[in-house]
Amino acid sequence: MLDTMLIRDATTDDWPAMWPFMRRIVAAGETFSWDRDVGEEQAREMWFPAPPGRTVVAVDSGGTVLGTANSVRNHGGPAGHIASASFMVDPDHQGRGVGRALGEHIVDRARADGFRAMQFNAVVQSNTRAVALWRSLGFEVLATLPEGFRHPVDGYVGLHIMYRRL
Repeated sequence: MLDTMLIRDATTDDWPAMWPFMRRIVAAGETFSWDRDVGEEQAREMWFPAPPGRTVVAVDSGGTVLGTANSVRNHGGPAGHIASASFMVDPDHQGRGVGRALGEHIVDRARADGFRAMQFNAVVQSNTRAVALWRSLGFEVLATLPEGFRHPVDGYVGLHIMYRRL
């Protein structure tokens, strides 16, 4: 666990610190459902959604970006009260509470923004650390799409849809 960590709104000035670890995570193809060879410009556009979407970073006392998250409306219109979110923690800083802090922050922000619930559309079943984290933060698995994710080591694994009320 980190002694001090700040979670704040991300800016485009943070991108040069975010992209290297995001690229590693996506290229590994084990936990995230983007194309493994996504380009930097496309990734930045996807990671910084238009309002009411938000992007945040977790930084340590020295200003090092440890991880990032974004939140968006999961759907529009009559379903616009359901939020969604995505998270990436720098693999060099995993196991230090960054993911938990980002998760708690995003849930609190979504609640404050008036969302009634949050749905994660694609949590890889074999990503047991993430599944356990989200369960500990009150999310439940609503359904699992069998073989919904092609893992580079484990082959086809389930893809969870997880949910919690806010």
